[in-house]
Amino acid sequence: MAESTAQQVMDIRAGLSHALGAAEEAVAAAREAYAAAITRRERVMAAAIARRKKVAETLDARVHEIDDRHRTDLAAFAEAAASAADRAAPGAAGDPWDDWQPTPFDKAAELRVGRLLLPHPEPVPALVPLLDHGHVVVRGDRDDRRIGDEVVAGLLLRALGTAAPGALTITGYDPEHLGGGLARFATLAPAGVLTFVGPGGLGALLNDLVDNVRRINETVLAGEYTSLRELAAATHRRPEPWRVAVLLGAGELSRQEQTQLQRLLRTGAAAGVHLIIQGMPVQQGPGIEFITANEGDHARISSAGALPVRLDPGPPQAVVAAACRRIAEAVEAGPAPVALDSLLPPELWKESSATGLTAPLGDSPLGVPVAVTLSDYPPHALIAGPSGTGKTNLIYAWMGALAARYSPAELAFYLLDFKEGVSFARFAPGRRDPSWLPHVRLVGLNVNTDREFGLALLRFLSEELRRRADAAKRYEVTNLAELRAEDPEGSWPRIVAVVDEFQVLLSGRDAVATEAVDLLEDLARRGRSQGIHLILASQDVSGIEALWGRPALVAQFSLRIALPRARRILAETNTAAESLQRYHAVVNADSGAAEANRIVRVPAAGDRERWNALQHRLWRMRPDEQGPPRLFDGDARPRLAESRDFRRLTYAEGQAPVVLLGETIDVAARSARTVLRRAPGRNLAVLGTRTEEACAVLATAARSLAAQFPPDGAAFSLLCLDQDARPAAEALRDSLPDSPRMFFADDADWLLEDAANEASATWPSDRPHFILIYAADALPGGKTAADQLRTILRQGPERRIHVLGWWRGAGLLRDALGGPSSRTDAIGAWVALDVHGSELTPYYPGATAPVWYPRPWRALHFDRSVHRGAEVIIPYGQ
Repeated sequence: MAESTAQQVMDIRAGLSHALGAAEEAVAAAREAYAAAITRRERVMAAAIARRKKVAETLDARVHEIDDRHRTDLAAFAEAAASAADRAAPGAAGDPWDDWQPTPFDKAAELRVGRLLLPHPEPVPALVPLLDHGHVVVRGDRDDRRIGDEVVAGLLLRALGTAAPGALTITGYDPEHLGGGLARFATLAPAGVLTFVGPGGLGALLNDLVDNVRRINETVLAGEYTSLRELAAATHRRPEPWRVAVLLGAGELSRQEQTQLQRLLRTGAAAGVHLIIQGMPVQQGPGIEFITANEGDHARISSAGALPVRLDPGPPQAVVAAACRRIAEAVEAGPAPVALDSLLPPELWKESSATGLTAPLGDSPLGVPVAVTLSDYPPHALIAGPSGTGKTNLIYAWMGALAARYSPAELAFYLLDFKEGVSFARFAPGRRDPSWLPHVRLVGLNVNTDREFGLALLRFLSEELRRRADAAKRYEVTNLAELRAEDPEGSWPRIVAVVDEFQVLLSGRDAVATEAVDLLEDLARRGRSQGIHLILASQDVSGIEALWGRPALVAQFSLRIALPRARRILAETNTAAESLQRYHAVVNADSGAAEANRIVRVPAAGDRERWNALQHRLWRMRPDEQGPPRLFDGDARPRLAESRDFRRLTYAEGQAPVVLLGETIDVAARSARTVLRRAPGRNLAVLGTRTEEACAVLATAARSLAAQFPPDGAAFSLLCLDQDARPAAEALRDSLPDSPRMFFADDADWLLEDAANEASATWPSDRPHFILIYAADALPGGKTAADQLRTILRQGPERRIHVLGWWRGAGLLRDALGGPSSRTDAIGAWVALDVHGSELTPYYPGATAPVWYPRPWRALHFDRSVHRGAEVIIPYGQ
């Protein structure tokens, strides 16, 4: 039993010992596992920390990259926005006030009101569209309009500065402050750019604006264009101004006013009618920009969404005053003209003048071309306007429009300018420009002292009228259109004669004025049917004495064109010209009756560069046979070498020699001549004291005679008895063939004795002998020399001896012929210089003296064998 217990104890002890060992092993293993777990935990935590650090570093790098890209994109966006804003609002539309001045543009620009507050230093302007786009509503504190008023003032000034003067008008409605909100713009009111509407006038104002929209849609856009902006882009002209109505508070609107306001908000912008509204309730809608006018950074514009805006301060008063003054002055001076190109057709020279001449003279206030016609009715035109109102420019425009439509075979111009100037010189070839207008057949310049040239033009036209009338009779027709149909191979262009300052031709009560009026009346009455049209221009027709008592003549000029402030050109009750702006005219085809008025805006046709471009195009198209026009310049001296008559002189056996004396004042530019036949009286006398002119006439005569003979075919003798004439006489001697002998006072008797003997001979000389005497009244030798000279004068021509002498007075020539009772037929031809007509009675047929008032470098020529009356000539210069 005891053994058994002990054994059990031993077993238990062995079991406990085994369990303890096992437990210790388990504890050791647990401790090892714990240590491994701690190590693993530490390793995991270290890895986690390293990963978190790496992620944080990567996140920071990415955030920095995103920030850098954001800053770069924001800078690019700001720069692009600023650049786009500069393009959308250049010059006056966006410049700051300290550097602001008007800069008109061809099209509307957006307008700056402040700047967008972007997180970038690059300033980006805040812009709102107005002109040609829509309307602007300014909202803010109703009790403090100050900020809103500054915004409105800035918008108005920028809009005014971007439009041409007069191209934008403002109407102000300010019932609370009675116009005080627009007082800074008051300078524009006298020029009509700004008008004020008083309290209670809102309804009428809205009605007027709606009527303007309706009129523009019906008559200007006329279904062809959807807006004035589209019309301006297509045609490069804007026939209507922008109309901006500024409505500064009105309280409650009536139903009618609200209806009209909504109509304008919907349709006004297309017709150039825009509203700037402050203090009125307006609902959001297309084309309406809302500006919330608050202090600091709390302002907004609807087109910028939630972006804050800092509004610009209002324009300084000095800037507003200076700009308004400049605009008002420009408007009062009148709008700048449109270009000459606006009158030109798509194709040149495509129209026929058979039934008349029609061309636009400019645009009407609605932008529609105003066509002017010359035909059977109206046949002729009167143009009047004070100096500086654009009379010459209007003539240029009319001529350019006609010349572009009708070829030289359809239209011929004859141009005459009586004022001292060269208005028509551009139509003839000159030193700088050899081109000419192919339609022009005659140009007369500086003819204010040569009224005879105007008379010559009327005589030429009268002869052309007779020629056409004779042709009409042959073909049994009554007008030009029928004649051209019956004679298509004939040359029957319509003729337009333009006479500027025509009253000079008709001034006074002398024979020139009398004949000119008679010719004018006949041409005006009968020329219409034969295609001859007259355009007479003058500063004022009230002083034309020659037209007094000739109402039938004035009545033929049913087409009247009045420039600004023109008087007595329209009917007495028609005062339309008094209020015209510069570059405008009243065109009236009913003799000035007020109901026939048409207002036309005339282009700037006087611009030489634009005119030359047109003239060169037409000149290059001219027919080969179309030569330059006849140019008469009253201030120029014609040259013998350039005379066609002189160049045609040749030797012809048995032909009587011809003496050329000067250029006649006529359309054909012919040379005045005297034929020295073998007949009594075939001598020439030059009368007057002007040495240079007398020597020029003698030199012309001698050179023209020399051109008709071989070197030894004629004899020339020069006798110079005036010391001042000696250089000219010697120069002539050196230019003649064989250098003829020259005589002076000390050997004059040799020449006279030989010539008198030759004149008294039975047989004529074997060759002509021409004796040129300078200052023949100073002949030495007393009675013997005088008798010898009379013998030569009376008997010499039949023996081919002719005297071409200069006497320094008509009375001195009479003394040389034998005194007051002697016959004067020994002098068959004479040229009078500074000798009055009354002194020429003894040498002129009949009992009356020729009408002659001497003037520099002009002479009166008479040849009793061919002339019924004397003719005015211009001595040839050397």
